[in-house]
Amino acid sequence: MTEEVQLGTILIRDNPVAAQAIGFQSEPYSAQWGLVKALDGLALDRKIHAAGWNFFFMAAQVKVMFIGAIETESIRKAVGRMLGKLKLMDFNCLEVTGIVTRRFLGVPYTVVSAHSRHIQQSCYLDGNDERRTSQRDAEQARG
Repeated sequence: MTEEVQLGTILIRDNPVAAQAIGFQSEPYSAQWGLVKALDGLALDRKIHAAGWNFFFMAAQVKVMFIGAIETESIRKAVGRMLGKLKLMDFNCLEVTGIVTRRFLGVPYTVVSAHSRHIQQSCYLDGNDERRTSQRDAEQARG
């Protein structure tokens, strides 16, 4: 059973080359994504930089809203929708930065927010085509 997504959780697209080079562990979350174990964003950033790689933070926030209170299955669906949006941009990480429940006219709703992150060797963020190619290469390495 995967652990629960919470504030500060990092999800990473499966990439055996990066995982081996950097030395972090993840547990399966969905088809191509895993939860980074035992590391928050800052600790993972330090580990990535120590391995000579770079960990980019995208300023634009991704938000998903759903009706109802915070429940594990609802959060899982919301994160799945975020990962769908992230796939279009070809970034390989997502950091959950907010899970907030509010009420409107007595009806509870929850907003899950996150920021895209990207791990790569170059110190300059690759363009869409380069990120897409590296994701394709990672999928082929995975088998």
